Amino acid sequence: MLTVGPGLYLRPDDETLPRELRGIGIRIEDDLVITADGARLMSSALPRTPDGIEAWMAELLES
Repeated sequence: MLTVGPGLYLRPDDETLPRELRGIGIRIEDDLVITADGARLMSSALPRTPDGIEAWMAELLES
């Protein structure tokens, strides 16, 4: 198994950013299973767009 985890982290002391963005971060991790036949992305069914993520999270909160 291999995890690929790109992230974007904004420094809390970066005065070039608006205050509401300082110190936040986002990380998206994808898990891959590597086999002799290739790789399989285990997280392929998860949403990839901001709107898709918001809709998915709203569904989770309703249940």
